[in-house]
Amino acid sequence: MATRAYILIETAVGKTSEVSEALKEMSMMKAVDTVTGPFDIIAVAEAEDLPSIGDLISDGMHSVPGIVKTVTCLSVRS
Repeated sequence: MATRAYILIETAVGKTSEVSEALKEMSMMKAVDTVTGPFDIIAVAEAEDLPSIGDLISDGMHSVPGIVKTVTCLSVRS
């Protein structure tokens, strides 16, 4: 069973569309939704294991210009 993560993303002002498009290009991303509220984007990622999710966030997402903050919520049951 794949590891699923819900990633709450805050972007810099005016960068939400650019960040959203960059995230959609990442192979582990299953959904990237622009939302209202305290976060600008909620992304759903799936990977084979937890270290892969960690790599996606630290090596992949944190290199995307315009991402200010992320909060990752791991799915424990689906």
